[in-house]
Amino acid sequence: MSELQLAGVTVSRGAGPVISDVSLTIRAGQILALVGPNGAGKTSLLESVSGVITHSVGEITVDNESIGKRTRVQRSRLGISHIEQGRAIFPSLTVRENIMLTAKSEGTMREVLASFPELEKRIDAQAVLLSGGEQQMVVLARAFASKPRFLLIDEMSLGLAPVVFMRLLPIIQGIAASGVGVLLVEQFTNLALGIADEAMVVASGRVSHSQGPAAALAEDPELLRTAYLGS
Repeated sequence: MSELQLAGVTVSRGAGPVISDVSLTIRAGQILALVGPNGAGKTSLLESVSGVITHSVGEITVDNESIGKRTRVQRSRLGISHIEQGRAIFPSLTVRENIMLTAKSEGTMREVLASFPELEKRIDAQAVLLSGGEQQMVVLARAFASKPRFLLIDEMSLGLAPVVFMRLLPIIQGIAASGVGVLLVEQFTNLALGIADEAMVVASGRVSHSQGPAAALAEDPELLRTAYLGS
């Protein structure tokens, strides 16, 4: 089984570390929810995995091969896809044109639309005319079309109502079911834990609850509160 692993990773910005000593494993076909309060360093951690920034301590590996010195483009070619905060669409392009930026072939486009049937109805509409939820579907579809091995999703719900974000959750589950390992950073903690296989909590720049079954956190509000706020 393909795995992306972090071992004792610390990420620094400016004067010092923003998140320290993180170890986790993202496995093919599984969803790992990374949750915690704002400012805990979750975004910086994802950026260090995809190569937006470099980590200062520790090791990042794919199938036991170190990727710490690889560029963002090289990591992308290894199958690491990163959906950053905000709806990064090309508003003047149609839905089809947005997806074809990574799909490359009509065969891949057909596969994508089979997984995103709501987008098929809007395939020739300009992306700027879509709702916020539909635009996020386009972002997910474009990432899925690149055939990633690992998908990093940073706050996909940003600017969306919970009821709208809930429409995206089955899509994320479907992507994982296709064999993609998903690392999901999400502000709607209970929704994220509801679809995740495993979860971990970071607070104040450190791991406050190590990687384990998501259900254990979802079913124990006091455990989750302690992980967020401390004992």
